[in-house]
Amino acid sequence: MTNIERTEAFLKEAFAGCTYFQEHPADGEYRLQHSYRVAHAAREIARKEGLDEEGLVIAGLLHDVGYSQPFASEEDWIEHGRRSARLARPFLGQLNLAPDRIQEICYGIAIHVDGKADFPGEETAFALSVGDADDVDRFDAYRIYDVMVYADFRNLKIEDKRKWLREKLDWISWRLGERSGTETARQMIAERLLYQRQYYEKVLEQMERSESL
Repeated sequence: MTNIERTEAFLKEAFAGCTYFQEHPADGEYRLQHSYRVAHAAREIARKEGLDEEGLVIAGLLHDVGYSQPFASEEDWIEHGRRSARLARPFLGQLNLAPDRIQEICYGIAIHVDGKADFPGEETAFALSVGDADDVDRFDAYRIYDVMVYADFRNLKIEDKRKWLREKLDWISWRLGERSGTETARQMIAERLLYQRQYYEKVLEQMERSESL
């Protein structure tokens, strides 16, 4: 088996052994599917930017492996990057990878949530690309549906729908100004955010003409 194939098997085994995912299979399926989409985005970034493709695909697959362990609270979510790095490191040591590659993969995984790690490392283009690849999927088309379901948008009052949409559009404008690790990632993220903005603007336009003539 290749290093990537072994990583896929490790990830699937970790998620399959998660009690929460056993009780909430749709969440487990989403997290695995998300991990694959992040790995695809990571591969595209690596190929276009000349980065370590194998390493970045592995990092994409493992970036959320920390979800295989229960969170103590909702606030504990912020730790899942660092938790994922801790879980990934022993496994990565079993692969045919040099120590410096393992370190960079783990650092990229650790910082992908809030930019912080609990061990030293450098914010290289590779390390930043783990979070960028995650954002590529988080800002893509499916997430529009997912976010609106999570917000219970259908059951909001009309004024709350408009408020929610305006806040979402404000956030998109802010996020478009944030930096990325590479120009490729910046373009990929911007493309998806602009699609979201167009969609939310269309919905807001509908909401503005939903009460009177």
